[in-house]
Amino acid sequence: MKEKLKNYSNDIFEETLQLRHYLHQHPELSFQEFETTSYLIKEIKRLELPVFTQYAETGVVTKIEGKNPQKKSIALRADIDGLPILEENEIPYKSQNTGIMHACGHDVHTASLLSAIKILLQFKTEFEGTVWCIFQPAEEKLPGGAKQMIDNGLLRDIQPAVVIGQHTMPNIEAGKIGVRAGNYMASTDEIYLTLKGKGGHAALPHEITDTVLLTSELIVKLQQIVSRFVPASIPTVLSFGKIIANGATNIIPSEVKIEGTFRTMDEVWRKKVHTKIAEVIRFMVDSFNADFDLEIRHGYPVLHNNPDATAILKKQAIEFLGNDNVLDLDIRMTAEDFAYFSHAVPSVFYRIGTGNKQKNIISPLHSSTFDIDEEILRFSPGLLANAAITFLE
Repeated sequence: MKEKLKNYSNDIFEETLQLRHYLHQHPELSFQEFETTSYLIKEIKRLELPVFTQYAETGVVTKIEGKNPQKKSIALRADIDGLPILEENEIPYKSQNTGIMHACGHDVHTASLLSAIKILLQFKTEFEGTVWCIFQPAEEKLPGGAKQMIDNGLLRDIQPAVVIGQHTMPNIEAGKIGVRAGNYMASTDEIYLTLKGKGGHAALPHEITDTVLLTSELIVKLQQIVSRFVPASIPTVLSFGKIIANGATNIIPSEVKIEGTFRTMDEVWRKKVHTKIAEVIRFMVDSFNADFDLEIRHGYPVLHNNPDATAILKKQAIEFLGNDNVLDLDIRMTAEDFAYFSHAVPSVFYRIGTGNKQKNIISPLHSSTFDIDEEILRFSPGLLANAAITFLE
């Protein structure tokens, strides 16, 4: 079966390539993937498969039934949204939607899953159970499309024994994949803080509230939460990437806006740090006789790869790709809304290498020159199909 899947995946390489090129040329932003969803529905109906659209305004679900479809079900998931990035690649399939780009490989995920469906259909008489295929919107924007679909009853209705997801990784060589059991990716929360005081002339600091000085001291103080409050064994990041202090050389503004991100690998400490952030801000603001508005937007949870499911996926991947082509991953402080699936049912999320230094395919995710070594499309659909059949056994 494994060799047949491999060969068929390679046989439909050109079809997979065309799917990827179309998707790459027509990216859409999170929760706005209307044309993408229409395209997916057309492709799914062309395969004479059912279409389910009740779980998200954008996004679609379908299923492939093998023998004895009620025996067991598993799910494969691909995200479909692009990013607000102007593509700088000069390629025949360059984005046609100015300022929007598939800079995170979601076009690869979607094309791979569409072709995996074709493979599963080709061999549906050779496996038992049902494979659900989830084309999920809005991975890139809170609250995330995964949460939306789960809240709308997706997992309740399909009841998968496991959910499998993949993601491109440019710093892994094309032809290899990476896996990690247990906690793999961090939770992510967004911090929006406005500091308020009496603005005025910078030469008269005793008559005003120095919101800029408060900002600088506060950011340093907040950084100490990570170094002095959170145990060293818990990977944690608290970073601030945006400060707007709209004053002048001699004007202290009455407001300073600060935006940042908080990430951790522990859900218990995540809640504790939220409280500590508010406490530190209150203490510092009071010492400056100022005021503040604070919003911490609760984002994606920690992504947890079920150890048993990960072991199964790793074993089948070694059989499919070879031992040297399956790597063990380190944790990542980036985030993924696939994490919502991982907190609801046993799940496994793996990385598929897309980089190739010899071809100068080295640009990172979320960059304007991101691209992939498309040779991976020869096997990525087959790997997904093989994983699905393995978990149905």
